[in-house]
Amino acid sequence: MRMTAQRKAILDALRKLKTHPTADELYEVLKKQIPRISLATVYRNLELLSDAGLIKRLDPGADRKRRYDANVEPHFHVRCTVCGRIGDVKISSDFNVHEVITDTNNFVVEGYSIDFWGLCEKCAGKMSKKGG
Repeated sequence: MRMTAQRKAILDALRKLKTHPTADELYEVLKKQIPRISLATVYRNLELLSDAGLIKRLDPGADRKRRYDANVEPHFHVRCTVCGRIGDVKISSDFNVHEVITDTNNFVVEGYSIDFWGLCEKCAGKMSKKGG
């Protein structure tokens, strides 16, 4: 895959964001830098970058929106079941999922995705205000 100026801008913007944006959210950031970029271009290039293994495509969560992650290293996520926010989970570097699965099941792991679901701080606060 050829790294066009638009693909590079999309990749750079995704890497700078600390969130896991949707294509629409990334488009809003990018159109400030590249006014003529289209939403279709953002969608198309996110899929190409994902297929090339340069970014991760995250399955839709509670908000039913596909999100993207610049961090392609294996890691875990927390997902809010109300607003769909996704955050990275910091796990000790000595925890190795591949070893655990291989040692207990004699299974060769080629990849994995582990997500934890719950409420983000903002949504939990709203829920507690409604309930009490």
